[in-house]
Amino acid sequence: MFLKTLRIFIVLIVLLTFTGFLFMQQKSFGRLPRGQRQQRIEQSPNYREGSFKNLSETPMLVEGGSYFTIMREFFKDKPGRYPQSAIPVVKTDLHPLDAEQPTLIWFGHSSYLILIQGKRILVDPVFSDRPSPVQYLGTKSFPGTRAYSPDDFPEIDLVLLTHDHYDHLDYTSISTLRSKVKKFYAPLGVGEHLEYWGIAAASITEFDWWESAEAFDSMQITATPARHFSGRGFTRNKSLWTSYVLKTKAHSIFIGGDSGYDATFKAIGEKHGPFDLAILECGQYDRQWPYIHMMPEETVQASVDLKASVLMPVHWGKFVLSNHAWKDPIERARKHAAALNVRTTTPRIGEPVLLGESLPDSAWWNSIQ
Repeated sequence: MFLKTLRIFIVLIVLLTFTGFLFMQQKSFGRLPRGQRQQRIEQSPNYREGSFKNLSETPMLVEGGSYFTIMREFFKDKPGRYPQSAIPVVKTDLHPLDAEQPTLIWFGHSSYLILIQGKRILVDPVFSDRPSPVQYLGTKSFPGTRAYSPDDFPEIDLVLLTHDHYDHLDYTSISTLRSKVKKFYAPLGVGEHLEYWGIAAASITEFDWWESAEAFDSMQITATPARHFSGRGFTRNKSLWTSYVLKTKAHSIFIGGDSGYDATFKAIGEKHGPFDLAILECGQYDRQWPYIHMMPEETVQASVDLKASVLMPVHWGKFVLSNHAWKDPIERARKHAAALNVRTTTPRIGEPVLLGESLPDSAWWNSIQ
């Protein structure tokens, strides 16, 4: 009887292992860096002992935290985590927009289009229903938030990627958009995913922290540090995560990726500030992981450190990836911004933000339960 049970157990383990192996072969998981790309990574001062490191000591969880507690809390029914009605959206025609007037259009979470100096720059495009390697598992987007798709876009001059997590780098969106995109800029190692998905190596530029490139005439983009992590499978930190500084002769914009708060924002502000606009994450935080995502109050302080004239909070309003109520990030950020006399812009999805001219700041979420 024991041997029969043991055989069944072994067969089940083998089947589960084989099924897991097949599941992980899907292209959406991407591919780990190799060859010359890996050689360049190993020369980075930020890559040590086989993985990229943050500038500050960055535990994944708070002391005493556990992944079991995180999962238990996440699957609890919490009032307010999801909106009970559709998110209001402005459907702007993206084709005729004047790219000479610095304009930003937010698509929810951390996806947005920057039109500046005649160029269209798309940041972290995610237009799938779920920020997941498969569309039958994972949290779904809020009702109404998928008003835009890759089909709505004209030709894109540059796709700018901050890191390789699914809510920032979406296989389906990249695959659908790639024929419209001239250039891809990404942190070290992320180019491996892009090449694996059929994007020509000549179209991809990868950055280590503090590296710069002339993206277009009189437009410089610099990769700056963030405090986060990377990984699409079981292996973490084989590619880099970053924020960016975008500068033209007339404007300066800080493009924040996911990041915990530390002294780096002040260093970036001293080196590259002041900024006309800082786009910073303010959602998906939790007391269990305070080092890899900022609390909303820290988001406001980061904009002060950066010497930004205007703060635009993002990384909220589309997906549930944490335990807080869906409105909490923007409400807490706005409250603290008022206390520190920080100007914010809070557009609806699709509502144009025009630098120096139109900065929507209504509390539109108050009309939603």
